[in-house]
Amino acid sequence: MKVSGFTFVRNAVQYDYPVVEAITSILPLCDEFVVAVGNSTDATRELIQSIDSPKIKILDTVWDDSLREGGQTFALETNKAFSSISPDSDWAFYIQADEVVHEKYHDAISQALRKYKDDKSVEGLLFNYLHFYGSYDYVGDAYRWYRREVRIIKNDHSITSYKDAQGFRKRPNIKIKAKLINAYVYHYGWVRDPRKMQGKRRSFNHFYFDDAWIDKHVGTAESFDYTGIDALRPFEGTHPMVMKPRIEAMNWKFDHDITKNSLKLKDRAKRLIERLTGWRMGEFRNYKII
Repeated sequence: MKVSGFTFVRNAVQYDYPVVEAITSILPLCDEFVVAVGNSTDATRELIQSIDSPKIKILDTVWDDSLREGGQTFALETNKAFSSISPDSDWAFYIQADEVVHEKYHDAISQALRKYKDDKSVEGLLFNYLHFYGSYDYVGDAYRWYRREVRIIKNDHSITSYKDAQGFRKRPNIKIKAKLINAYVYHYGWVRDPRKMQGKRRSFNHFYFDDAWIDKHVGTAESFDYTGIDALRPFEGTHPMVMKPRIEAMNWKFDHDITKNSLKLKDRAKRLIERLTGWRMGEFRNYKII
């Protein structure tokens, strides 16, 4: 069995993406790892080279900055990396530059890779998600956070990145048939120095909206204000080992009073229905669980 990892990244140093942690968190499960490094204005390429693993293959790319609708650029860059993995790989393990997999899930992932390798009905493996916010002590507890997504796919190039690279679809627009596995992705996209966070948000939204929208909705403040959040809950587990140095180096303060969570009425109704029935009403899914 051969497994290829793949991701894309640009300006990871400037915007403080934990991309090294992301890659190294799944590198033990991969036989090779393709990193599409975009035309950065910082030392992102050198950062990837610092991983110093023979498994790493850097693909230099140029982003199309003119695409400012729906985050299409992110899907294009994902597809560039996916298209560059070895043709003899059985699986392709995708991870974004702010996602990390805890080492405690490696065995479960390995077992699923072996179990479903030759099962043609399984096109991908579905992960649960934890979305950290503000600091490493809180996770999102509202319905705007997606709870699952496909992160491992068969090496089938009828599969492509979907919309803004949140997940995958088969051409022309068919949902992936996926098995839910007992593993989580830890998403740290909303945990970084408030100044880095503000810069990242302006850069990120450039691929969705025009400058006027960004100035109005993101603003020109120097730092991002983490306090405007609806609902969080304390994180009670442990973080991946690769995150330890980053967590210890945290240099800002964020505290949240969980008793002041302000879920909308419709979200409170959704939560009640989910507790009673197990069904998450109105959930967006890129996949079909089999």
